[in-house]
Amino acid sequence: MMHTRVGWHVEMEFMEDDQHTRAVALVRLPDGTEVRAHGAASRHRSDTNQPRVGEEIAGARALNELAMQLLTKAHEEIDQASGRTSHPIHV
Repeated sequence: MMHTRVGWHVEMEFMEDDQHTRAVALVRLPDGTEVRAHGAASRHRSDTNQPRVGEEIAGARALNELAMQLLTKAHEEIDQASGRTSHPIHV
């Protein structure tokens, strides 16, 4: 049996100011499709300024949204190939 190795590279980009962090996650799939998602985090004014924490939260939210978009894409492809509605894939 032959196994195929496939790799995905996810790119993350952050935009920050003193109180807000925004993240964009992008994955390019082998079929040429690009899936992009966004996440955000806000720092409460009483919290210390820790940009890394904002990046982690905004990045995690972007990756979570990316995962949901990939699950939706997979469902649509299953439905098209099978001609019926697929069962939900729970995370």
